[in-house]
Amino acid sequence: MKNYDVAVVGAGPVGSTFARYMAQKGFEVAMIEKKKEIGVPLQCAGLLGKQIKKVNILPDEFIINSVKGAFLHSPEDNVLFVSKKKPEAYVLDRVGYDKFLAELAENSGANLFLKHKVEKIDPTKGIITVKDNEKTKISADLIVGADGHSSVVSRTFNPPPESFRAAQYLVDFKEKRFDKNYVDLYVDSKISPGFFWTIPLSESTARVGLFADANYQQLTQYINESINKKTQLKGATILKKYYGVIPKHNPRKQLVKDRVILMGDAASQIKPTTGGGLIMGFKCAEIASKVASKALEDEDIKLLKDYPRKCNDQFKKELKVQLMVHKVFRSLTDSDLEFMFSKLKEEGAEDIISQYGDMDTQSTLVKEMFKRGILFSILPKMLSRGISILWK
Repeated sequence: MKNYDVAVVGAGPVGSTFARYMAQKGFEVAMIEKKKEIGVPLQCAGLLGKQIKKVNILPDEFIINSVKGAFLHSPEDNVLFVSKKKPEAYVLDRVGYDKFLAELAENSGANLFLKHKVEKIDPTKGIITVKDNEKTKISADLIVGADGHSSVVSRTFNPPPESFRAAQYLVDFKEKRFDKNYVDLYVDSKISPGFFWTIPLSESTARVGLFADANYQQLTQYINESINKKTQLKGATILKKYYGVIPKHNPRKQLVKDRVILMGDAASQIKPTTGGGLIMGFKCAEIASKVASKALEDEDIKLLKDYPRKCNDQFKKELKVQLMVHKVFRSLTDSDLEFMFSKLKEEGAEDIISQYGDMDTQSTLVKEMFKRGILFSILPKMLSRGISILWK
């Protein structure tokens, strides 16, 4: 039985980043990945906020497009336009980027094992049962569950997660159809609190998709109807189709058990409003690496309890706001959404969103909306009062 200091289950971007940090600190690290190829199939819209460059290495070669703002569409296609002077987000080649991060971890000294499926773990003894051609066992002082929404590691001490379904097409028009500096986001009570997106890769190609509380058949039907109905998307040639699962954020999820920790999608480190989680996952991977290295050096796994506490200290307030926004959108009818768009336009919210909006720190915008009294003019008084408590 091979022994490691750290065994990371899942060689996605968050797991690979954590593995790199630990290998750079001199620990012997194993990355155990069930897939035969990193990053495949694509299961992400690939739109990452500008903070990505502050929290991880991102070479320009993996940036397909830069985005400065968005057209926000109501069900009746009333539009709010928001824009920044500089890029607010990047459209990434996620397959290439995921492979790059895994290679960085390997180059730092981590050992990567592809086509190795984890069947079970023993959190107390630190033993992982793995199947490749035959069953083998790996032992580690620390086991990290970074194995995504259906995490085998998480299921050892957590109930099955609740999830959204997501679907996305890569489409082409053979002609200029998009202003590639802007994404289009469509809200609709049929898919709330999810939404439909068009993310341009160029002036003629885009990723179009949505996430919602629905099955794949319903999502596919919605995308097909949108392509046929929306003027911007008519005549699209569908090049590829992608399907995935987005775990719902669960603030009660247990992140540490004996010598096991969770991170990324496996840890429910997901934005409740958009389903994105990569930037939060990278930040939590850095926190975890500092906590884990001290626990291993001091030979005291009880120190791992500091990991969820430190993550909570950094993200609790932001996630609380986003959960409230998530609940609000889930309750809105199309009529409510139309009223909201009209009121926001009337109140000059486009300029406020353009100034204060941020993909990853949405609480700043919500707070500004409350300070100016805009949200109180839109939401029912009791609902507004409930959200305003967050700022007391």
